[in-house]
Amino acid sequence: MSLTCGVECVFILGFSRWLWKRCTYIGSYDSASWPSATADEFEPVPRACRLILAIYEPDLRNPRYQPAGGFRLNPDWVVKRVSYEQTGGNTPPYLIYTDHDHREIVLAVRGLNLIVESDYKLLLDNRLGMQKFDGGYCHHGLLKSAFWLLKQESETLKQLWIDNGSDYKMVFAGHSLGSGVVSLLTIVVVNHRDRFGGIPREKIQCYAIAPARCMSLNLAVKYADVIHSVVLQDDFLPRTPTPLEDIFKSIFCLPCLLFLVCLRDTFIPEGRKLRDPRRLYAPGRMYHIVERKFCRCGRFPPEVRTAIPVDGRFEHIVLSCNATSDHGIIWIEREAEKALNVMKDSSPETVTAPPTVQKMQRLQTIEKEHKDALERAVSLNVPHAVEKAEDEACAKEEGEGEGEGEASNKNDESKYVRSSKPESSAGNLNWDEVVEELFSKSDSRDLRLKNHKSTTETSVPK
Repeated sequence: MSLTCGVECVFILGFSRWLWKRCTYIGSYDSASWPSATADEFEPVPRACRLILAIYEPDLRNPRYQPAGGFRLNPDWVVKRVSYEQTGGNTPPYLIYTDHDHREIVLAVRGLNLIVESDYKLLLDNRLGMQKFDGGYCHHGLLKSAFWLLKQESETLKQLWIDNGSDYKMVFAGHSLGSGVVSLLTIVVVNHRDRFGGIPREKIQCYAIAPARCMSLNLAVKYADVIHSVVLQDDFLPRTPTPLEDIFKSIFCLPCLLFLVCLRDTFIPEGRKLRDPRRLYAPGRMYHIVERKFCRCGRFPPEVRTAIPVDGRFEHIVLSCNATSDHGIIWIEREAEKALNVMKDSSPETVTAPPTVQKMQRLQTIEKEHKDALERAVSLNVPHAVEKAEDEACAKEEGEGEGEGEASNKNDESKYVRSSKPESSAGNLNWDEVVEELFSKSDSRDLRLKNHKSTTETSVPK
């Protein structure tokens, strides 16, 4: 009897300790050891948020719902706006904008619409380990959406880049569901830059706002130099390892789901999570906006921390009343703008002459952080992780191969550039070729990803 009582006491004490640690865990602990971001690298984030918000506005010339300070865009520079009726449910609504002030061509995709059935179909089109991609795994439905979007708009984006002197940056921005689409789209664009007029890798940027877990860890770290994820404090979506389709099946009982996920993940070792190649993560470099502190009321001046984490990559669910509100694009835009103003006010550049040496050191630090993250992923035995040196060697070999055939392909390339037209027919032809390179058709006319490196075939319903 006494033994049973002792076991019960130990169990109660252990559970109470676990419950206390979980209930007192706040979002700022995830990035407590990360360095602060600089104003220069974070400056495009509020701008990307405003462009995503502009998709929700029916008339940009007479806006009814606009953020503080307005959208700060020129309606005449909007190249295209596409609604649900035009996408046919293949992707969320999006906007293409040429920002001449900042020399950027921006493709922005909105987030999940809870009352639109096609968004749910896109989200639920996935199973754990269903889709292999670029030596890792990704969300099947989001990848299909990214390919559809490229088939529609690749020629438009390429023509805009060429017409503006082949000097503008190409920026992809998305929120929630749209963040997963643009993240996977960015990976495809980075690996097929020749189809965009040979745009350099450093001129391609992606901003995933309130990102969905859409790719495996090796891909998230590999493309951290071009994909940037922005998380506001306690946002639930980047932290929830449960597949997206299960989250939104339980959207009306989300607190219950988050609690059960907390309980389950407590007993899963960190090493086991890292060794699962099918487990999906938020993509790229992380920017964490922190504005609340433990046992403090109200919001504090926001602070932005950044890193490329490998282990401890937003793995803890935060049981917070702000877990869902922090996912809203309106709040993220507001706090990102505040954080940027705080960084500018505290920057030494506002007091002294521009310290160009500091900027160069920061750029070198960013490159070093990416290299260190890749090396750490390899040291932790993350499946399919590749070191920077190996990646550059492969790229060099590809470059040499392209150089040998440069003379013979020069005329073909110039012909391809001259024949670029706004119509989608040429774009469809080009991206059909990309799909053919990546996939093969089975007897049932399903698409199967071709073997490359360590991947095996995976069925992809057409």
